[in-house]
Amino acid sequence: MSSADAKTVEARCVRLNATAENAAALAPIVERPTLARGPNELLIEVKAAAVNPSDVKAATGLMPYAVFPRTPGRDYAGLAIDGPAGMVGREVFGSSGDLGIRRDGTHASHLVVEADAVVEKPKTLSWEEAAGIGVPFVTAMEGFRRAGVPESGEIVLVFGVNGKVGQAAVQIATWQGARVIGVVRRAEAYEGHTNAPIEVIDASATDVAARVRELTGGKGADIVFNTVGDPYFQAAHKSLALRGRQILIAAIDRIVQFNILEFYRGQHTYVGIDTLGLSSAATGAVLRNLGPGFASGHLKPFPIRADAVYSLERAKEAYVAVAGSSRDRVILRP
Repeated sequence: MSSADAKTVEARCVRLNATAENAAALAPIVERPTLARGPNELLIEVKAAAVNPSDVKAATGLMPYAVFPRTPGRDYAGLAIDGPAGMVGREVFGSSGDLGIRRDGTHASHLVVEADAVVEKPKTLSWEEAAGIGVPFVTAMEGFRRAGVPESGEIVLVFGVNGKVGQAAVQIATWQGARVIGVVRRAEAYEGHTNAPIEVIDASATDVAARVRELTGGKGADIVFNTVGDPYFQAAHKSLALRGRQILIAAIDRIVQFNILEFYRGQHTYVGIDTLGLSSAATGAVLRNLGPGFASGHLKPFPIRADAVYSLERAKEAYVAVAGSSRDRVILRP
């Protein structure tokens, strides 16, 4: 079927007409636009779409490049119903840095996306589980891709280990044979999947860097994945091994004290990751690297609780849940 005779569908799409002061003040509506794909694009019937913190941040004015009005949503899983030969009927999933931010996104019944952006959905995953993979796993994998994928026997220290990116980082690092140490801000065990036992440091009760040196015979961590940012910047810096790499993906306060002498004497590398800068196709390429891990069971999707799944009409409740302290992976199911 050529794009000239591409099928059209009446979609149901969550629509935000403007930013709001906070999640509680958001006023999403459900509109019914007509969608059709262009050349080299897929029309997808969305079966599930995740709600990420970045969706809510954009909606509350914290991302100046977010375009309005728009349909939010970066992550999705669904069925290809129109597109290039060989693609129709495939079960796919994907994510993007620009979907839902600079163009209409996934919180909808249907989505148009580039054909090279989608990844085959592993048969073992439900729609909701596949939709929940996107941003956290892409962020973790892109961090490791840029900093150097951990090798067997390397030591990886993950700050914010029970967050979704932290859990994805643990899964990927232990899949590769690395030894992982996690950091939590209060006494709690690691709650995600792992392929090997991991040690957990309670930052509220212990000097993190001193404990890392103790656990590593004085060496420190080859890779520090700092999912929190500035509150842990000094502890992360002091935990690095010679030629260690720190990955940074977030900040609360933008400015940190930085000891340049220790930085260059330690021959350290700092890697900044912003997945909002990745196109749909670039994001698809990162997800494809993870496919074998999900197929083999070394990587597992986040569990999806039934009470964390919302209809499009209840999108505001989903956004409020993500803006709050919920640790659930929140999903919209059209």
